[in-house]
Amino acid sequence: MELSARATAAKAAVDGVTAYFGSIQDVADNPDALDFTFGNPHEFALPGLVTALRDNVEPRAVDWFAYKTNETHARAAVAEGLHAELGLAFEPEDVAMTQGAFGAISLAFALLADAGDEVIIPVPGWFCYAPMLRATNLVPVEAPLNEATFDLDIDAIERSITPRTRIVIVNSPANPTGRVYRAADWDALARVLEAASARNGRRIWILSDEPYRRIRFDGVEFASPAASYPWTVIDYSYGKVLLAPGQRLGYLALSPLIPSELRHELRGALMPIQLAIGWDFPDAIMQYSVPALESVSIDMVELTRKRDRMYAALTTAGYAVTRPEGTFYIWGRAPGSDAAAFCAGLADKGVYVMPGTLFDCPEHFRISLTATMETIERALPTLVAAARGTVR
Repeated sequence: MELSARATAAKAAVDGVTAYFGSIQDVADNPDALDFTFGNPHEFALPGLVTALRDNVEPRAVDWFAYKTNETHARAAVAEGLHAELGLAFEPEDVAMTQGAFGAISLAFALLADAGDEVIIPVPGWFCYAPMLRATNLVPVEAPLNEATFDLDIDAIERSITPRTRIVIVNSPANPTGRVYRAADWDALARVLEAASARNGRRIWILSDEPYRRIRFDGVEFASPAASYPWTVIDYSYGKVLLAPGQRLGYLALSPLIPSELRHELRGALMPIQLAIGWDFPDAIMQYSVPALESVSIDMVELTRKRDRMYAALTTAGYAVTRPEGTFYIWGRAPGSDAAAFCAGLADKGVYVMPGTLFDCPEHFRISLTATMETIERALPTLVAAARGTVR
């Protein structure tokens, strides 16, 4: 065996995702494919994104493309935005600029956890938590969401806590379910984690995974656990709200409610750890663009129109689907409760949706609403026929 034990474990944890990714590689090149799999753009980039990049690609100094770490203007823009959104007194020094949310999550693991520590992850939840943990010699522990509503299940999290628990990952708005959790949920979780930390004699942290924070429907309010539980760090990615996941830009932010001495220690560790885990800083042009990108967003009016059209058509056809409060996904139960067979049957007709097996939910499926409205309209007859068992 040449692979390390952690590489073997990480590969096993992500094999289903990579196999699925390989199985649909030709979809993007097929003009007739109706693709609802990953949250990729299906239309040209947002003008505000293009303008910001264009404005910053021309060098203004000899060191324009020199090594970049956590650039002051980028951190300041993020701190100001966080203060406005969450009502907490973030300062630039609380922010580490990263290579998307992947980089922010990796930084959080390296900053807070030791080999063998346990990290509680939601199920269903993002399919890269477990492999990222395995790759860093950390242990994923699954805590199911409420089976009926996909709300946060505080009791399930509490049952999952052991003396080795170091981090609880929460995700709101949640991928794949579209649920947005309320401040009362975070208050309840804070009470559980405070008691467990005291019992274990070791602090349990929250990693709040918030890349869809600005993608919410129907005026649903957003609350971060950073306001309820001081020992919280936030990861964020601009790739979702900009619909540009290939332009890697994100950050990790320390809750300003962290006790001052510890907050100072964590601030001082950000840049050294980012260097140590592989220069986990965004490229120069992306950092220069942060102040402009703070106000650029996917068209929420059009996204809401897509959500409403797809949701209404699926529910009318008899599907049991969630009405997403955030993200750009619809999550539903497959007819016959066999998502693999359901998705394979749709693929035979040129409609591609993601099976819930990737989220440890083999009875469910996920639809990405980043597809165009034209694609949605073309796919609906096949989706309706599949609900009625009449796809041939």
